[in-house]
Formats: sequence, structure tokens, C-alpha cells
Amino acid sequence: MLKPVDAFSADGPLARAIAGYRVRPQQVEMAERVAAALAANSVLVAEAGTGTGKTFAYLVPALLAGGKVIISTGTKTLQDQLYQRDLPTVRDALRVPATTALLKGRANYVCHYHLERTLGDGRFLDRDEVAHIHRIARFAAISNSGDKGELATVPENSGAWTLATSTRDNCLGQECPRIKDCFVMKARREALAADVVVVNHHLFFADVMLRDEGTAELLPACNAVIFDEAHQLPETATLFFGESLAPVQLLGGVFVIGGVILAQTTPGATPDVVVEEA
Repeated sequence: MLKPVDAFSADGPLARAIAGYRVRPQQVEMAERVAAALAANSVLVAEAGTGTGKTFAYLVPALLAGGKVIISTGTKTLQDQLYQRDLPTVRDALRVPATTALLKGRANYVCHYHLERTLGDGRFLDRDEVAHIHRIARFAAISNSGDKGELATVPENSGAWTLATSTRDNCLGQECPRIKDCFVMKARREALAADVVVVNHHLFFADVMLRDEGTAELLPACNAVIFDEAHQLPETATLFFGESLAPVQLLGGVFVIGGVILAQTTPGATPDVVVEEA
């Protein structure tokens, strides 16, 4: 079997497939460390400087190792770049038969049901929104993915997207009359079947939260998870698992909120915060 160090050699598959390729010792070292971590089912934290080529350094060993791999990126822009450019380039160069899938949150996919309801109601805020919703309708009729990132002619902040997508609260699930055509369900089926699934940190932690609640699972089981832009993980995790406390007006007494004791002595005063185990 091809080893990572051989894949990165001056006469290896990457050199033959990529114009202007050059061997980078730091890239090879990182690839070998990633390969060792995958083989041992261990944890690796790697920091690579600009120009190292870290994306290829983890893609090559991940593809050569086989098994199910989830790759999580910090932004949807990097997610699209990884899936559409870097991953196919490395896979084709190595000639591995790995299947790939791109998975985003439900708000990134057109919902046939809500789109049709919007077109039927005809209630729009302005002319731009009317034009945008009709572009989305034409896109939905021909798209294989329904991913709004593929429709550059409608701005991401357009109100039309809110009218043409679903949320966790208003999705009809199995009761939806367009369930067979659902882009979200299609993307999840493809993710279940793929060898390499590209997600983003927000979706990854949304899946962790739902698993903890025992309500649902968004991502398939896997052999390894690779976090690109891992320095963003604490901030993203805080969005899902953090708790915020703001000054409040209390009438008296002691209140326990999430393991923090809020104690006050003067009615109507802003309470002191005493951090103790409750």
C-alpha cells in the first residue's frame, strides 16, 4: 500500500498530478504524524505555519487509511473549497476509490414545501425579494443538491432564503408532502454512504448537542474526525454549550442557576455572584 511519504515524494502521484509541485519537509512530517494517529486511533494536535500545505497533509493519510472520516472546517467557504477543489484533487492523484459527501445545516438547503407555499402566498417585502424567490425556484427545479451556496445570484442575506428554507421548528419531517424530494434528506443519505464527509464546526457541535439530548443524530458514525481550523472550536462549542448570565433584579432570596449561586441581601439590588458548586 502507498505510504504518505511516498505520495509526497518528488516522483510520487502528487508530483505527477499537480503542476509546480514541490516537496515540503514540514508537510511530509505532518502527514506522517496524522497517519500514525489514524493507525493508533489516538489524538493529534498539529499546528502548521503558512505555506506548509496542511490540507494535503491530512487529506493524503486520511484517504490512504480508508475507513469513514469526517472532516470539519471552521467556515462554509473553506468547506466548499475543500469539497470542490482540494479533496477531488488529492483523491484523483492517489487514485483511491473513496466516495465523498458535503453536508451542511438544514438552513443551507432549499425546502420545496416552504418554497411552494411562498410562491402560492405571494407575500413579499420588495421587488428584489420577488426576483430572488423566482431565481430560487428555477434553481430548485434543476439543482441536484439544493445548496444555496451554488446560487450566487441571490445574496446570502436576502430575505427570500428565509422563505425558501426550513428550520428545525417548522420542518414537517416525515409528514412533509415533498419528503421524497427533500434536499436535506438527500444530503444526509449521501453522507451516510460516503467514505469522507465534509462538514463545518457548527454542524458538528449541533450533532453533539442533539446526541446529548437523545433527540436526533445529524452525522454518521465514523472512524476518525479531523478538525481543520481547530483554533475556532472553543468559540463554536461555546455557542452550543455555553451559558450566559446577565444582571437581574431580584426581590429577595437565593437562586441557583446552572451550578452558580446568585445571592442577594438587599431587595431590588443587583445580586452578587458567588461561584460555588451547588
